[in-house]
Amino acid sequence: MNTQTIAGLDVSRETLERLETYLALLKKWNPAINLVAKSTLDQAWQRHFVDSAQVFSLAPKHIRHWADFGSGGGFPGLVCATLAKELSPELRFTLVESDQRKATFLRTVARELNLEVEVLSQRIEQITPLGADLISARALASLPKLLEFTERHLAPGGHAIFMKGMSFREEIAESLESWRFTYEEYPSVTDRESVILLIGDIERV
Repeated sequence: MNTQTIAGLDVSRETLERLETYLALLKKWNPAINLVAKSTLDQAWQRHFVDSAQVFSLAPKHIRHWADFGSGGGFPGLVCATLAKELSPELRFTLVESDQRKATFLRTVARELNLEVEVLSQRIEQITPLGADLISARALASLPKLLEFTERHLAPGGHAIFMKGMSFREEIAESLESWRFTYEEYPSVTDRESVILLIGDIERV
């Protein structure tokens, strides 16, 4: 099998072609509904796809249900669902995006790539608790707010994985005033000022 690599993950040519189809759809839809900043489109493969793929490589193994909050253009959730189709086919994905137009985009990409994902176009705080094993989010809210969302929707023993910028230490300090949790910090492969936080044992103080 002809394998390719994305963010250190070996994937088949078929998976890479799915991601390239996704990129083409992003470029087609973006002028109408602003899925990502226009200034990032020329570097979209690195800025959005590789950036999201690294989250999949850091996710705990043997999880069954992955929920992605504020999915927007599908980063990281829909990219991870595309990778999982080959690498973890038993893994189920729920994407939460309250903007109806963005949710329509997510459903369109999922259909074109033949992915079985559920897209919920509701607010995170209004949906029935999901009981997810892993919750991800990129550029959605501050860490204290993300932990609030996570507490409602995480299964016992589950983890959260959040992509954070240079103010992440301040956000951790602020969060520890109201929450107890453990975390691991990984440098981003696409932005030296960013990190990925893998958080577990979350409980309100």
